[in-house]
Amino acid sequence: MSEMRFNPITLDWVVMAPDRALRPDDFHHPTAEHPVRPQHRDGCPFCTGNEALTPAEIARMSAPDGSWLVRVIPNKFSVFDATTEMQRKKQGTFRSMSAAGVHEVVVEHPRHDLDFGEMDPAHLVLVLRMYRERYQVLRGHPQVESIVIFKNQGQRAGSSLEHAHSQITAAPVLSSQVCMRLQEARRFHELEGGCLYCTVLHEELLAEERIIEAGEAFVAFMPYAALSPYHTWVFPRKHQASFDESSDADIEELAGLLSRLLRRLKAAAGAPDYNITIRSAPVGEVSGCFHWYISIVSRISQLAGFELGSGTYINSMRPERCAELVRGIVL
Repeated sequence: MSEMRFNPITLDWVVMAPDRALRPDDFHHPTAEHPVRPQHRDGCPFCTGNEALTPAEIARMSAPDGSWLVRVIPNKFSVFDATTEMQRKKQGTFRSMSAAGVHEVVVEHPRHDLDFGEMDPAHLVLVLRMYRERYQVLRGHPQVESIVIFKNQGQRAGSSLEHAHSQITAAPVLSSQVCMRLQEARRFHELEGGCLYCTVLHEELLAEERIIEAGEAFVAFMPYAALSPYHTWVFPRKHQASFDESSDADIEELAGLLSRLLRRLKAAAGAPDYNITIRSAPVGEVSGCFHWYISIVSRISQLAGFELGSGTYINSMRPERCAELVRGIVL
């Protein structure tokens, strides 16, 4: 039987409809096996030896022999322009502004054939530290209001290059998504006198059935009103508004958790493409109401007419069942 669940953080109503997974599908095709990728590809701009194919390097983390382990470069096809001055225009209801901001690419590993979850956790520590380093630098740029760190893994998730990489944007405005989350966090704080995210985490820990892994500093779980199958959140236990508040010890634990989590999701869900987003407080936010977290969305289902027309998501697998399957994966 279907039921509707409410997510107090995103304000989404989600229809849990497991029976829809049984629908006939004239367009279904067996999932193609992922092709075997070489460790190095000559034409790949992110592979070692091809550094000249990318814009000038911004930052790197190096091995003792001087070779790079993680690189940061400007996005060659940036959605923002770091050299543009802020200009706004208004004519009646028509408003526009210059796309002033920063768009960077983090090349996560020298090897071409490793996905995020296949990398050694010690290497993931370097990637997460680079995220933190760039976040701290970008928050100092003038006019930056919002910094988003995200990763598109696979074609269905929006990636155009298969070599493991992620992106960081620093924008001069806040999206409606960020504004809504911040407004709701403030409202909850005013009414209840606490943090909405801490409260949700506390209640998920009490319920237990959607918890995947609970560590000393982080908890991975599937939210009560998960938007889609295997939709997963990772919350820090400690109340922190911004990702760059994470300590070295936090990052080491997070790297290990992400490594295990992605391998379990891959085994349980059939190696789907996925998106990872680090949702952090807007730059300059001082209320302390926000609580940063990581969202992982497996690209198993897609939006159709009902979702686009109503703004309500349909999830064909209850998060309790997804969490049970992921927990059952023995690494």
